[in-house]
Amino acid sequence: MTSSASKVGGSGLVKRVEIEGRGRALVASQSLRGGQIILTDSPILLYSAHPLSSSSNAYCSNCFRHLQTCSTLVSCSSCPCLFCSPDCLTHALSSSHSPWACFALSLLRASPSLSLSHSERQVQARFLVAAYNLAIVSPSHFHILLSLQGMALPSSDSDAPTFLHSLLSSLSPPQGVAGFSVELTTALLAKDKLNAFGLMEPPAPAPGGERSVRAYGIYPKASFFNHDCLPNACRFDYVDTASHHNTDITIRLIHDVPEGSEICLSYFPVNETYADRQKRLLEDYGFTCYCDRCRVEANWKDDDEQEEEQDDEGQVMDEDQDEQMIGSENENEIGDGGGENDFPHAYFFLRYMCSRENCWGTLAPLPPSDSDASPSNLMECNVCGNLKKADEDFNSDEDRLSVDD
Repeated sequence: MTSSASKVGGSGLVKRVEIEGRGRALVASQSLRGGQIILTDSPILLYSAHPLSSSSNAYCSNCFRHLQTCSTLVSCSSCPCLFCSPDCLTHALSSSHSPWACFALSLLRASPSLSLSHSERQVQARFLVAAYNLAIVSPSHFHILLSLQGMALPSSDSDAPTFLHSLLSSLSPPQGVAGFSVELTTALLAKDKLNAFGLMEPPAPAPGGERSVRAYGIYPKASFFNHDCLPNACRFDYVDTASHHNTDITIRLIHDVPEGSEICLSYFPVNETYADRQKRLLEDYGFTCYCDRCRVEANWKDDDEQEEEQDDEGQVMDEDQDEQMIGSENENEIGDGGGENDFPHAYFFLRYMCSRENCWGTLAPLPPSDSDASPSNLMECNVCGNLKKADEDFNSDEDRLSVDD
């Protein structure tokens, strides 16, 4: 860890440092308690996660609040976008939904070449319109976006930056964007891929239903958190329930963290398998994870492969060789005392993973009343919002509390 550090956020509870092999990171600037909110961040850019060809109008086009919760709906006079209130429309017209952004999105919806493209390109087009619009309405925020980490990763859709830049060039890009080029478009797409946070739709009510993203946002301070497959902090948002600044996110500690320790989030639900996590991290973020959990589960994978190889060899051995192999395997079995490949993190799943069906959220204590207070006995899920007593049986649903109670 390098000696230079800078405080992040108004609270000064975390500081940004450089860690060898991990790059920029956030560490605790003092001993912190479980449940403490260490960072609140506002987005410098938001855009819909739905393809341009989608007819869905379920969310406000500015704050992405679910429109079913709003009593007054207002539409844009020039396009199909809906807003949750006149105030939200007024704010959008001077920021995210400027005349150029409205014009560009309308043309892109009607573009035959884009409508025939797959949904990912359509969402990328939304981002680029939002990013180039940001350069006009808030140049300082655009420079922050460009300062974030992000380099182009190998992709099966390597032609996307050139295709999308050509498309945007035909829309009369907003005047004043310095350096408008395919290189800048490529760099912006890379920044988005590595730094965007998803604002999720409500949990699916039906068992087995998937929870999808309603919008993506760039949160510049929160983007400094690195990944760990067993995080010590998690992200909360209250898009449909907060009365003001509903697109802000808060980062809350899952458990106590000593001074100087790195604070990490998980970039996806912690229940994913080792193989799925590694594949996702490599494809989406360009790195292989070597956290404690992954090192243990990698050993499991190696053991399974060795057993499969032994099984294959055993099929061609004669009976005497089979008996020798069976005897050898029995001698090498790990007893109840365990070995170095035993999973050491089961406690995390029992205590900090929500047991509600089809949720897979992470539990964190409610914020303490002050910095010296002990962590709350109530744990909140960052996905479904349920509250649970910290000492409650995690397999029991009988005494679960609801946030609405």
